[in-house]
Amino acid sequence: MKPITAEAVRRLFLRRQHLDRPLQGPLEPGRLNAFVEDTGGLQLDSINVLERAHYLSVWSRFGAYDKAVLDRMAYEDRLLYEYWAHAASLVPSSHLPAWRRAMLDYRTRHTGWSTWLKAHRKVLAEVESSVAGKGPVTAAGLLSGRGRKRSSGWWDWKPAQHALHFLWMTGRLAVHSRPHFHKRYDLSERVKDLSRVEPLTAPEFHGWHVRQSLRAMGAATAKDLASYLTFPRFSPNDRRRALAGLVESGEVVKVEVRGLACDWFALAEDVPSLLEPGPEPMGTTLLCPFDSFLWHRGRVRDLFGFDYKIEVYVPAPKRRYGYYSLPILHQGRLIGRLDAKNARQDRRLLVHAVHFEEGFAEGPKVAAALEGLSRALESLADFTGAREVTVGRVAPSKLTQEVRRLVGRKVC
Repeated sequence: MKPITAEAVRRLFLRRQHLDRPLQGPLEPGRLNAFVEDTGGLQLDSINVLERAHYLSVWSRFGAYDKAVLDRMAYEDRLLYEYWAHAASLVPSSHLPAWRRAMLDYRTRHTGWSTWLKAHRKVLAEVESSVAGKGPVTAAGLLSGRGRKRSSGWWDWKPAQHALHFLWMTGRLAVHSRPHFHKRYDLSERVKDLSRVEPLTAPEFHGWHVRQSLRAMGAATAKDLASYLTFPRFSPNDRRRALAGLVESGEVVKVEVRGLACDWFALAEDVPSLLEPGPEPMGTTLLCPFDSFLWHRGRVRDLFGFDYKIEVYVPAPKRRYGYYSLPILHQGRLIGRLDAKNARQDRRLLVHAVHFEEGFAEGPKVAAALEGLSRALESLADFTGAREVTVGRVAPSKLTQEVRRLVGRKVC
């Protein structure tokens, strides 16, 4: 087979991440399910400086929508199920046979508090019984009246949280809902009866894990496969065996990517798309720092030339781009990053800073990119309920006035 181009890999990756035509609503069950099945999961995160991660990642694809609609699809219609994929995530219910295997294996593959909990089955039984009686219930509700402030004993806050986590990870409890982002636990059979879900065998799960990662990325190196869906951390030997088995069966093929070292792999069914790339990506959007597109940031750096770091975890004096900087994706290229905050009381979207990539201002398509960014900000303001957008610093500074003009709202 002839070598494929890096551009072909980029295009298929964007298509699988549903970012080749971003901000294209409406949000409908079939489209949401296709998105999460392709990517493997929708990451959850507690940071709310702009919007919760899962809400924001869905906006990046579908544009402004009613968050209650997504909540209903996930937690009432059970289109999605909360579990651990790359991190805490909403995964498609159709993937539960695979994740059921991970739940069963978690009972014997665990560390830290899980070891203690396994040795105290009576305590786990008490917590599970309490959820059965009170559920759906938050951790705070479960501990109500049980001396949360005591310094020792089972019903201290920290051990109870670990017990709930262990029971959830093993599938005995499930997340029923998330009012105001607080997890409400219930018995799994009252949320989605996992006893009716036939788990994959361990070898089947390893194969599924490799196939799903390849599906999400389009083409990938062995390092990519280890860094996309990072749970569970099964051994490199298990992953190698699974990959070798898929290559031997013909489901996966080794491909050469022109200009990029290392062995690359792709699903055999995706080879035609890699040899004959589809239409060029169109449109402009902003990406949540926890977007599945960014789960393996080394891959994004190698494929797109974009070195991204989540600076939430960087001390303020050492930040280069801001606390919550969002990559700017324009027509399949990462052209910069934008640090934003939702000032909810004032109903303002605060754009603290916009940093464009080096050389961007000299490019021939700057005007189209700035127009696209303006439309994306207008959609984001609509989604977050902001009545105005304020733009702070722009780098390079010569683009400041043009960016502010194109935003088309009151700026300062």
